[in-house]
Amino acid sequence: MTHAADRILSLLLLGLAAFIAVQAWHLEVPFSYDPVGPKAFPLLLAGLLALLAVVLFVRPGPNGEWPSGALLLRLLVVMGLLVVYAALFIQAGYLLITALVSVAIAWLFGASPLKALVGGVLLSLGSYLLFTYALGISLPTGSWIEPLLGAN
Repeated sequence: MTHAADRILSLLLLGLAAFIAVQAWHLEVPFSYDPVGPKAFPLLLAGLLALLAVVLFVRPGPNGEWPSGALLLRLLVVMGLLVVYAALFIQAGYLLITALVSVAIAWLFGASPLKALVGGVLLSLGSYLLFTYALGISLPTGSWIEPLLGAN
């Protein structure tokens, strides 16, 4: 029964992949300049997730035990941080919320406060620049900073 945890996780991931695929299939935008459309990327990721879930089910890892104790608590805190991240993404803005959550997760898993701060700020700035300038994806600045920037 040592592989039960991996197999349960693989079934959950397979369900998540199916949910993502169904949601992506119904995704419609009135105007798109992309010839592939908005469905392609989520469907590709759902397919990849499903494939990896099947691999995990067929070939579970050598240690299939659920985490316990301090590790379980850390993982639950990370889940809570990700819920906060999703809830505050628009209001706080990408740069601020990404930096704060990254710092918290790095510190939670043993980074010193200075390393966590530097890593979180660099991750936030670097990914913002990548998304905004290299990929052309606009990210929210945050409702708190828009009045300071003079945006309406």
